[in-house]
Amino acid sequence: MQLNIGVMGAGGFAHFAAKAFLKAKEINIVAVCDINETISKYLSVQFDAATYTDYNAFLKDENINLVYIATPPFLHYQQSKKALLSHKHVICEKPAALHVNEAEELITIAKSLNLLYVVNLMQRYNVLYDVVKKIIDEKLAGNFLHGFFENYASDENLDEKHWFWNEEKSGGIFIEHGVHFFDMFSGWFREGKVLNAITLKSSHNTKITSCAQATVLYKNALVNFYHGFNQPKILDRQELRLQFEYGEITLYEWIPVKIKLHGLFINQQLAAILELTPNASIVYHNKEIEMKGRFADKKFDVHVTIDYGNSSDKQNRYQQMLSAMITDQFNWIKDHSHIRVIDETNAVQSLKIAEEATHIARRLVIN
Repeated sequence: MQLNIGVMGAGGFAHFAAKAFLKAKEINIVAVCDINETISKYLSVQFDAATYTDYNAFLKDENINLVYIATPPFLHYQQSKKALLSHKHVICEKPAALHVNEAEELITIAKSLNLLYVVNLMQRYNVLYDVVKKIIDEKLAGNFLHGFFENYASDENLDEKHWFWNEEKSGGIFIEHGVHFFDMFSGWFREGKVLNAITLKSSHNTKITSCAQATVLYKNALVNFYHGFNQPKILDRQELRLQFEYGEITLYEWIPVKIKLHGLFINQQLAAILELTPNASIVYHNKEIEMKGRFADKKFDVHVTIDYGNSSDKQNRYQQMLSAMITDQFNWIKDHSHIRVIDETNAVQSLKIAEEATHIARRLVIN
């Protein structure tokens, strides 16, 4: 069985994603559609695919089994709906839509027609996501206490007229960008509840919201999410940290490729972590530590720092994640009993958190 993909939206990321999809088995790119004929042709030539500028004509192409949507967020709902009603499977870039009720409608349509509908929340396909999840689930560093994700992003490629700054087109920072990280934390700790949120206007243009922050409660622990789009590209960086009773995990880059673990462990815990992080570098600080904390005496065998991964792997890691995502979804198309890493519920759950944060922030906007 072959999966023939039609790409809607021929921008730079669609080009990158299409190449990653083709690394998976039995995948073809058969058509490309964009209102800009020049970039539509440019991308279609790369894959010897048909070229379209009209979405309705594109959807009539019987060679297309699945539509991959890589257009701005305000188009996602209508384009996904049209594709599903044309009996095409759909993989859409985030967010699913600008409103939760629209995402829920898309799921209802897809299920009624026995079609795939999923949003490309690819973070859960990262090998480092699995490393962190196992450390959490097996309590290798004790109970989770606190976390944060800090995104110091560049605005160099976002001129003042870019759709990103227009909340009617993007949904705002939480919806357009935050869903990736809300979904990641929900995967680790289950669904969270937004306690507070705030957005800040740019100091250079008060019509533009350039910063957003939300605090979300997961079980009995708080996580802070900060996104600021105001950096030169050379200073663009991201950091995610999880604090536990007896140590901490730090992940680097928005697609994490490097992880640092620092803490106190007994030998069995350390062995389990090293099995998850083969060829990691390890620094031993102390051995046989006795301490009192969490209202109890504790004894550990080692105090260590472990570094695993390399920042230079970012592009390869990104492609691996996209290839794993398309393979996972294709396996479900072939066999509906296949349990996917992400499914349609991820699209709604992440959007619910983002929409709630957006609504709270709108009550308190500071210029």
